[in-house]
Amino acid sequence: MSKLHVIGVIGGSVVPAEVLLQARELGKEIASRGCMLICGGMGGVMEAACKGAKEGGGTTIGILPGEDKSDANQYVDVSIASGLGIARNVLIVRTADVVIALNGSYGTLSEMALALNLGKRVIALGSWKLEDAGVVELGRLVHVTSTLEAVDTAMQMLEQ
Repeated sequence: MSKLHVIGVIGGSVVPAEVLLQARELGKEIASRGCMLICGGMGGVMEAACKGAKEGGGTTIGILPGEDKSDANQYVDVSIASGLGIARNVLIVRTADVVIALNGSYGTLSEMALALNLGKRVIALGSWKLEDAGVVELGRLVHVTSTLEAVDTAMQMLEQ
């Protein structure tokens, strides 16, 4: 039996409408490739990506910061109430095989840094440019310009 790949989607909880559309497209494309989606399970990019994944027939996992599973957005299939606050970010990136960052603020930045620190590959779609801060992760941090390019890149990384 082959293992399903898990793609992490990280990003802001309050983002412009065009970013929500990108997140939804991203989730749908991830599902169309037969991968599961993991995220923080709340609103914004997380909810839009989960909605897209559900529209594409996929499975979604939400690692929540609080202790109440019902806090998850309505598109989360597997809700995990971590009770860890922002420390849940470690669980998200640890579980993901590859991480796609879409927009986002400091929480997204921390998830990107954690992922890189854990040896995970990160794809940035309109997100932090860590190279500007002197961070160079050879082949582990890739910037893309579209949702399709993000998922294509993730799939290539998963095959390596």
